[in-house]
Amino acid sequence: MDPRSKWNPLQQQAETLAASLPPLLAEADRLASSVSLGVHGRRKWGVGDSFWQFRRYTPEDTVSAIDWRQSAKSQHLFVRQREWEAAQSVWFWRDSSATMRFKSNFAKVAKADRAAVLAIALGSLLVRGGERIAVLGQNRPPSSGRLALHAIVQELLQVSEHILPPNVPVIRDSQIVWLSDFLFPSEGMEAVLRRFADAHASGHLVHIIDPAEEDFPFEGRTRFESLAGAETEMFGRAEAVRPAYRERFRAHAEGVVTLARRFGWTYLAHRTDKRAEIALIALYAAVGGELAEGTT
Repeated sequence: MDPRSKWNPLQQQAETLAASLPPLLAEADRLASSVSLGVHGRRKWGVGDSFWQFRRYTPEDTVSAIDWRQSAKSQHLFVRQREWEAAQSVWFWRDSSATMRFKSNFAKVAKADRAAVLAIALGSLLVRGGERIAVLGQNRPPSSGRLALHAIVQELLQVSEHILPPNVPVIRDSQIVWLSDFLFPSEGMEAVLRRFADAHASGHLVHIIDPAEEDFPFEGRTRFESLAGAETEMFGRAEAVRPAYRERFRAHAEGVVTLARRFGWTYLAHRTDKRAEIALIALYAAVGGELAEGTT
């Protein structure tokens, strides 16, 4: 019998899923691979089960810590160190509401697609580093490995109208990665951040912005329609309202930053006309605690 026929059913399911996914997965994998050089896990010596490295014996070490087999190969005494298992639990949430599906003529991708690519690529980097990942509301705890990555891919590529992360339990000291355009009342965001704070979880707000939303580059007679088509507004000279619009957009973004700071979260703004690699590098650094807030 061909050994390949004895695949674990979950592995076979994951392979089938990967073969049928849209190009977004290929884009996310390319993105993760392009920035993976120099990416290492959070491995260091400590209490654990896996071998880490040998080092020279010091007077502070106990005799029982000496690895006599390794020491017999040299004139020196060596101590076997084990790997400290420092894997984190990282939960993802991507806003997939109607506003996130917006794409202007000034951007190459819709906000929801860019958010999904960033989340999947970050998940790929995290599992390469031994971290555990999951999607909020997925009904499964964070786990590591490629199967965990395929599981979050399946969730992140689903289209729904959910805006806010669901009220579900999270592991203490977890990190949350929340990707959204945050075009909803701040009260909802504040309530969610407070809920995570009560659960002793922190995280990162990733503000996905279409360039037209921030720059308001429209001129002349312009009609604006809501995504649902229920509301329309006509401007004879769109450029006349540009200063007021930009100020209002800036104030809204600053409100998001203020909430992030209040609850100890990081904030990263990313425009969909910019390179996704830059945002991914910054976001990976933020999860590792190496980044202050910024814009990419």
